[in-house]
Amino acid sequence: MIDPDTQSGWVPEADEVDDEEEMPLSLRLSIADTLTLGNATCGFMAVYFTTTGILIPHLTGNDESAGMARHSAATAVILMLCAAVFDLFDGLVARKLRSSPMGAELDNLSDLISFGLAPAYFVLVYGMVADDAHQRVAAVGAIVVLLAVVLRLARFSCVTMKDGVFQGMPSPFGALTVVSIVLLELPFFATLLAILGTAWLMVSRVEYPKPRGRLAVAMLSWIVLSMGLLAAWAFDAPSGQLLLQTGCALQLVMGAVIPLFATARRVHNFRDNRREARAAQLP
Repeated sequence: MIDPDTQSGWVPEADEVDDEEEMPLSLRLSIADTLTLGNATCGFMAVYFTTTGILIPHLTGNDESAGMARHSAATAVILMLCAAVFDLFDGLVARKLRSSPMGAELDNLSDLISFGLAPAYFVLVYGMVADDAHQRVAAVGAIVVLLAVVLRLARFSCVTMKDGVFQGMPSPFGALTVVSIVLLELPFFATLLAILGTAWLMVSRVEYPKPRGRLAVAMLSWIVLSMGLLAAWAFDAPSGQLLLQTGCALQLVMGAVIPLFATARRVHNFRDNRREARAAQLP
């Protein structure tokens, strides 16, 4: 065609059409992003099984639902463990391949669902169905867990830490510690205090190592073992209850010991730095 003003040939905006039809870079999902969405899906399904298998039978007065509640509780926690696996691998894949520009935002939003909403909701339902629980007090504990994860994820996006460490208990580890506390079936106020302590660790300045190399393999092995313990408990295997409580107790021990080691390491490094500073001042 000929432009009547310039008498020169032109093609009707072919390049502009191509640019419009091409998906913007910010909307393209990478493999790592797909794993992150799997994390969010697992978190949502954990809420679903907690509701349909534990809360609704309790509200409807179904006395024959004890086995169903055990299966649903185990399924919900296994789904949170699966979310932790997705969260572990999406970071590894993103470092090896690539991540889209919205990868970090997707990761935070998915973590909020799987490791904030799901465990907080688990605590809330526990406060409604447990015999010695107080519903309103449990609701406060659930809100504290949710807000701790929100603050921890927000701080993670804003604060730059040295490579290889997190500041505060990582949200997947915190979520699994919270549900382990509930599954231990301790007295209500002991359960609540342990949950509040875990929430404090998530927003603390205690340094936790990032799961890389051997630590990532150890974490994955622990998750698989935990799934096995939950399955044994759900299907009422011999000593299944004891095995589950042992696994939950080990989770709590790790949650308590890691901060102690981290604090001891910081004190040791501080003393070494003071010695070096004093040695440098000597003539």
